[in-house]
Amino acid sequence: MTRIDFYSLKEHSGGDRFLLACRLVERIHPAGHRILIQVTDRDQACHLDRLLWTFKQQSFLPHGLANDSDRELTPILIGHDEDPGEENQVLINLSQDVPEFFGRFERLCELIDQDASVREAGRKRYAYYRDRGYPLHHHEIQL
Repeated sequence: MTRIDFYSLKEHSGGDRFLLACRLVERIHPAGHRILIQVTDRDQACHLDRLLWTFKQQSFLPHGLANDSDRELTPILIGHDEDPGEENQVLINLSQDVPEFFGRFERLCELIDQDASVREAGRKRYAYYRDRGYPLHHHEIQL
């Protein structure tokens, strides 16, 4: 069964869920896990792509857009409407919906910031997973 972790930024925390995604990817990637980051649309995908290159000077996270990258050579993929293919290790969800394919992943990370619509959508996703019996874990983060 998929392990589901909710990461909520504390009030008055610097940054947003996109910066939180960068920090989380930076922590998960060294363990050798493949990561798919699900966003809402191509604009968000491009924004996150740029942010992963620039958020930290000394950091290198080999990533790319799911449709534009060689999946075998790219352990961190950013997608929005793509089929996840063979990906099944870590899914980071930045969209407001429950990804229809989340159950095939070992781990799902739901990222919540202080935006009211993001928080409300996060509450709905939390209830969705809880009502279906998934193990839920919550972490409050200060950036």
